[in-house]
Amino acid sequence: MNTAAELIGFVVYLLQLFIWVIIIQAILSWLVAFNVVNLNNRFVHSVLTGLDRLLNPLLRPIRNLLPDMGGIDLSPLVLVLGIMLTQRLLQGLALDLLV
Repeated sequence: MNTAAELIGFVVYLLQLFIWVIIIQAILSWLVAFNVVNLNNRFVHSVLTGLDRLLNPLLRPIRNLLPDMGGIDLSPLVLVLGIMLTQRLLQGLALDLLV
């Protein structure tokens, strides 16, 4: 198999893992907002802080572009859609490389 196609497949796999990280951060933030989990728990606080530090540089520009929705944050959804589009483009590129 072509080395470039394998590399693209690996990048697509990493992007899929990153989508799961975004989903975990969104669900954890909802659990904190509805007081299901408490930020006084050191583990929850450290996980949420780490995920926020990882994702905020990517989510902040999207939040600046989106209009104010009154407490509803759609930036993770926009980021996931952008990553999925990138995955599709990379998969198409990998198929072109194989032919």
